[in-house]
Amino acid sequence: MGTRKYRTYSQEFKLEALGLLERSGKSVAALERELGITTGLLPKWKQRYRVNKAEQSLEPSDLMAAQAELRRVKRELAIVSQERDILKKAIAIFSKEPSNGTGS
Repeated sequence: MGTRKYRTYSQEFKLEALGLLERSGKSVAALERELGITTGLLPKWKQRYRVNKAEQSLEPSDLMAAQAELRRVKRELAIVSQERDILKKAIAIFSKEPSNGTGS
C-alpha cells in the first residue's frame, strides 16, 4: 500500500480562496469544487485564519491564537511543576539532621 500524500496550499492561495468566499456569494461547496480543493477545507481555513486586509496576509484566528497560548501556558506550567518537585526533594534532603553515629 502506498502512503497517502496530502496536497499543501500556499498562504496566497488560501488568502485568495477566503477572499472569493467572502466576495463571490457562492456556496462553500460550489467554490471548493471550482477551486478543486477537498470538501470542508474552506470552513476549516475560515476557522483557523483571519484575513488581514491591510497587509493582504493570513493571521491566526482569535480562537487559534488562544489555543496556541493555552498550549504554551500548559507547557510552562508542567516545567514549573517539575522544578517545584525537584526543589521540594532537595529541601527534604538538605534539611535532614546529620547523624553523628551514636544512634540516638
